[in-house]
Amino acid sequence: MLNQIKQTATLFDTKADDFFDRYRGNKKVDRLFYVASEAADYSKAWHILGALLALKNPALRKHWLRMALALGFESALVNGGIKKLTNRERPELSEKVTLHARRPKTSSLPSGHASSAALASTLLTAAAPKAKFVWFVAAKTVAISRVHNRMHHGTDVAAGWVVGKLLAAATKKIWKL
Repeated sequence: MLNQIKQTATLFDTKADDFFDRYRGNKKVDRLFYVASEAADYSKAWHILGALLALKNPALRKHWLRMALALGFESALVNGGIKKLTNRERPELSEKVTLHARRPKTSSLPSGHASSAALASTLLTAAAPKAKFVWFVAAKTVAISRVHNRMHHGTDVAAGWVVGKLLAAATKKIWKL
């Protein structure tokens, strides 16, 4: 059973990598995914978006603070806990990618960028539901940028996304968002 799961994960990773390999080396695609990945380092983009919402609507300040706390907890859990348990190697860098983002030294599994993107987009949607599509596209772009940039395997991003969604559900329940 475990062997079958590993084979399926390897197949998924290979298919995801093959898909993105078609676009690696395209300067516009590389630039898009480089910028998305760098903007989301340390959850910067999510904190800025939350702050902008709070500036526009002071009633959302408490929501923004809660999102910041949730992102801090997510980072500690993923980077300080889960990654230490998995110790998965990151994919080799691709010569095709024209821009190389900062390469973390932590385990590849799960993707912290994907988990924070899933968490933040869900909480931003709770604060500003009319922009749900924008939050979702931004989050998915950040998540898949990690595969394109060869920072993560496809399964790392999928696992990170699941972790982020679970944390978002818990956050919404705790704070009744």
